[in-house]
Formats: sequence, C-alpha cells, structure tokens
Amino acid sequence: MARPRSPEALPVPVDRRRIFILPTGFGLFFGAVVLAMLMGGLNYNNNPALLLTFILAAAVHNSFVRAHLNLSGLRLDAVHAEPVHAGQPLRLRWVFQATGHRPRPGLVLDGQSDFALEPGARGEVATVLTPNRRGMLDVPRTRLSTRHPLGFAEAWCWFWPRQQVLVYPTPEPQAPPLPRDGGEGPRHRIDPAGSEIHHLREYRVGDPLRQVAWKSSARSDRLLVREMETGSGTDVRLDFHELHHLPTEKRIQRLTRWVLEAERTGLRYTLVLPTDRMGPGSGPAHRHQCLRALALLPHG
Repeated sequence: MARPRSPEALPVPVDRRRIFILPTGFGLFFGAVVLAMLMGGLNYNNNPALLLTFILAAAVHNSFVRAHLNLSGLRLDAVHAEPVHAGQPLRLRWVFQATGHRPRPGLVLDGQSDFALEPGARGEVATVLTPNRRGMLDVPRTRLSTRHPLGFAEAWCWFWPRQQVLVYPTPEPQAPPLPRDGGEGPRHRIDPAGSEIHHLREYRVGDPLRQVAWKSSARSDRLLVREMETGSGTDVRLDFHELHHLPTEKRIQRLTRWVLEAERTGLRYTLVLPTDRMGPGSGPAHRHQCLRALALLPHG
C-alpha cells in the first residue's frame, strides 16, 4: 500500500511499499550533464572522462538508494494536539520512532518542519493548521519527505492516521456581560490571606503567630487561631435555553465567551445545555469540560 486511501490505526510503520522516489529538478539537470559527459567520452574515446562519468553516475545512484533508506524503517507512533478555538492555529505534534541502526537526517514533514532522528531515537515534530469548525477534527493526510544526502532525488511517503483532535467553538467577539442572576448567592471560602474571621480553631504546628487569638486563648486556657475567609462573589448560571432568541451557533459562541470570562474573573459557574449540566465549578478541568461539551453540540 503506497498511499493510504482511508485513515489508518496507529502506529504506522514505513516500509518500501509506501515510499515514492523521483529525481529532483537538480537531479534531472545533473543527469543530463552526466549523459553529455558520457557521450563526449565515448565519442573521443577518453578514458579519464569516462571514469569521471561513471563515478558521478554512481553518486547519483547512491543518492537514490540513500534517500529511500532514510525513510524506510521509520514509524509514526502518535499524533496529538492541545485544543484551540476555531480560527486559531492548531499545533499538531507527530511522534516518530527511528528503528534500525541508521541515522535519519534531512526529514521534512508536510513541507513545514525539518528534523532528524538518531538511530533508535524517538522524536516529536509539529505542523500547524487552522481549523474553521468546532468539534472533532480529523487529522489530515500528511507527507513526509527527504532529499538527503545529495539532493538528486526526493523520496516521500504519506500518513493518514485515524486520529481526531478537539477544536473549541469560536468565542463571540462582542458578548454582553456575564449574567449575574440565577446563581446560588454570595459565597465565602477559607483563605489565610482573607480579611474576615470565619471561626476560631485549635492551634496547629506551623500556624503563623500573627493569627493567634491571644485574648480568646487566655479566656479558654488553650491556644486558639483565627481562621480567615474571603468573599468569592456569586455563582454564575450559563443556560443554553435562556438564549432562545439567538441561532444555535450564536448561542454556542456566546456561552463560550462567558465560560472564558467567568474563568478570567475567578467566578464559579454552571453550564446548562440541552443534554447536560456541568457545575458549579471553576478551574482548567471544569473549563475544558464545558468547552468540550459546547464543541460537541450538534451543528445547527
């Protein structure tokens, strides 16, 4: 199978049946020069010219063989990427393994990234594409090539891994402020640097002396420490159904913007979708869960 006609399961080894090889433009020009030298040497019966011609022809032949061997024995082990929003550059990271005992210099992936692998080494190289739709993106068919060692020939092979990467929805550029109604009201959390006293507790080794409540400790004959708290605002409810006046894609874009804004301002939020409810929560894991659910909603 020289060129995959459908996505393949990883890992994908490269053998001789997958490799194409053709002379480059420089290789064709050099071949014409060698042919002219051969004709001249034969015409004038010039043995040194013929010797030089055969040496150059052997170099061309060796270039073809070495270019082929530079790809043969490689293996694509994995393809992965961090999610980005639709319309942003997505860095696909390809993980290759060099089997055998030959170094692999002069490798080029998709015309973007040059790299080399030592014998038995494992390396990662990135390509960039810009998805324009949210959801799961199929990894495209990608070309790996080389012109090593002399540039007379180019060898290449194709990969089409059965792999998908996640693309978040595009956030609405000019979204209205976060909705502040429908939450669970004001909340407080324990914070050693807070400004309000939450309660008194027993002293524990390592507590700073400035938090010791000396008067209360004297009255109770035991060492007490002030546990501080800080206000953390209100929970935010982001409801898909409350945006019924917008088309589906506009709702998704607005909710995406609100999720990012709630994270930026440190608010806890609940995302309510037609088939799921997430939260209340905050942090990278909750943000990813919400954006993933938005990305995988059916396209309107």
